[in-house]
Amino acid sequence: MKVYRTTEGIIINNKDLYYNTGETNWDQFINNDDLYNKCDYIIQSVTAVSSTSLDTSTILAPVQNQELWACGVTYLRSKEGRQEESKDAGGGDFYARVYEAERPEVFFKATPHRISGHNAFVRIRKDSTWDVPEPELTLVVASSGKIVGYTIGNDMSSRSIEGENPLYLPQAKTYDECAGLGPCVLVTKNPLDKKTVISLLIKRNKEIIFEGGINLEQMKRTPDELVSFVFRESSFPHGCLIMTGTGIVPGNDFTLQSGDEISITIEPIGTLVNFVR
Repeated sequence: MKVYRTTEGIIINNKDLYYNTGETNWDQFINNDDLYNKCDYIIQSVTAVSSTSLDTSTILAPVQNQELWACGVTYLRSKEGRQEESKDAGGGDFYARVYEAERPEVFFKATPHRISGHNAFVRIRKDSTWDVPEPELTLVVASSGKIVGYTIGNDMSSRSIEGENPLYLPQAKTYDECAGLGPCVLVTKNPLDKKTVISLLIKRNKEIIFEGGINLEQMKRTPDELVSFVFRESSFPHGCLIMTGTGIVPGNDFTLQSGDEISITIEPIGTLVNFVR
């Protein structure tokens, strides 16, 4: 089942049918350890409102008062990319160490007002010269620490700022419109298959300028492991969302430009589209 936060309320999609839950409070709806059974009960109890596609103009980012956190260097390619960009600053060894360490890299990414939804704009910093999207499976976690769903994340990053000095990570990662989330939350009985593929497609002037893919099997750490570290000594009254890192890193000769179109696909969640400005 897919759950959408929209301007018309919370909508559930199941087997090509759409159900209006009659609820609008995302915090209360999504922060539920029994979310799958709750959604299943709703679609058994109400009449489907549509059998056609959802109006994408109504879709909002699947976040209300949740914090967005992120994890880094969880794929080998990410480790290599971070080492490449920071070698001149002497920070390359840090990324090799954290890739092998028991404790993962976790960091605060964004408050809700800095998060963009599907078909919305994300930004590159004006003081950055090298910028990339980072396509990431994003966990939807209840306040108890239980993973209740999955969405797609676009972790916008300044490689030039982080590469200059690893201590600049917050500036490289956190700013207005620094993240995209959506288009929905996939709610399942079982964890996603490790063979699930994350795909990235970037277009400029309608031409493909980058595409790549990776599967979850190549992620070094498990989702539950990442959640356990984010929740250490931290509480989340409304639950939180956790980006799990990227395994797709464009080459050193690539940087985003204003006007680029970023599409991130994770089946069976769907496709998140953002535009750069």
